[in-house]
Amino acid sequence: MENKIKKGKQKIELNLIESERARAISFSKRKKTLFQDAEKLANRSGFEVGVILFSPGGKPFSCGSTSIEDIIDKFLKGKLEDRQRDHAEGKSIGFEELEDLRKELQTLNEKERRRILMYKLMHPGSEIPPDKHREEKRVAMLLRVKKVLNETKSAILGEHFKFDLNVVPEPEEDESS
Repeated sequence: MENKIKKGKQKIELNLIESERARAISFSKRKKTLFQDAEKLANRSGFEVGVILFSPGGKPFSCGSTSIEDIIDKFLKGKLEDRQRDHAEGKSIGFEELEDLRKELQTLNEKERRRILMYKLMHPGSEIPPDKHREEKRVAMLLRVKKVLNETKSAILGEHFKFDLNVVPEPEEDESS
């Protein structure tokens, strides 16, 4: 995995740490620094700041200027209000999210093509090892696509089949009496 970060005018290239042990050590050190920086940002700015991480083993870690649960609730409430407003304005959120996911997948595939090409150049005739990190990202993206599709489908069906349960239909008069 190759990431480029612009820091000032210089570019810093970040590559996935291959060794799981080294990755776990790096995670531990960087987690501590990230949490400290989040706390500094909250203290200096007065903003509500929350950070959620998952270790390479899948264990969750969080840090928040207030309760992380309160920050998540506030974030989700804001997102829901944004979606409702956008829906009221006629925007198709699901299709926009799918387009974003398509672009992300396109970028991921391009990086994989470059990785394979570089590997073939560096190790001619060797079998190309699978990129586990890329595969994990691809599976995560697939799950996100399914979630967006289900949400979009539910929103569309919900709009088309809305009815008011508080309205009771008038009984029809029987003409035979």
